[in-house]
Amino acid sequence: MEKDNQIAALPPAVQELVHNLAGFPGVGKKTALRMALYVMRNPRTFAEGLAESLLGVKDRVKFCTTCWTLSESDPCPICSDARRNHSIICVVEEAGDILAFERTGGWRGTYHVLGGAIAPLDGIGPETLRMEELRRRASAGVSEVVVATNATSEGETTALYISRMLKPLGVKVTRIARGIPVGSDIELVDDNTLQASLKGRSEIGG
Repeated sequence: MEKDNQIAALPPAVQELVHNLAGFPGVGKKTALRMALYVMRNPRTFAEGLAESLLGVKDRVKFCTTCWTLSESDPCPICSDARRNHSIICVVEEAGDILAFERTGGWRGTYHVLGGAIAPLDGIGPETLRMEELRRRASAGVSEVVVATNATSEGETTALYISRMLKPLGVKVTRIARGIPVGSDIELVDDNTLQASLKGRSEIGG
């Protein structure tokens, strides 16, 4: 209540900034207030640069229509890289997971971003994810699909669905190794564990 009263005492323009900053995931009113005050303490050029960056993201960044990661070009640099092994696809839930794998430097295949994981209780079914796009890619000369969804119940359900969907195509479907702690998100796992999980991947049954 004290923090709300403190925000209410601020000028309306600052209140609006705090409200907008608090809309970011994981950012509460206290953090948003600190960020707003930081903006106020810095020169106008700082705010202008921040605003331009935010608008630039909305104006220039798009989805790669091959793998569905975020990129300023279509296809993205990974999908257009002839040095990549385009016969192997690593399937992830979100674009941020790609950054984690790329950071390891150990994966030379391509990717496919589903846009989430199957979660019936949240109203997320296979039809709301990029499953059909994955099926089309897998049917076009792909030899292996590595499922790298998170080590959660939703991630496991998604991995099993992918295996059953691609089995009629004769595509090998593997799952990254269990070195990743259960319940953890791919983008938060350390580089060595990610590399080991790729090397130790196993075929998905069912």
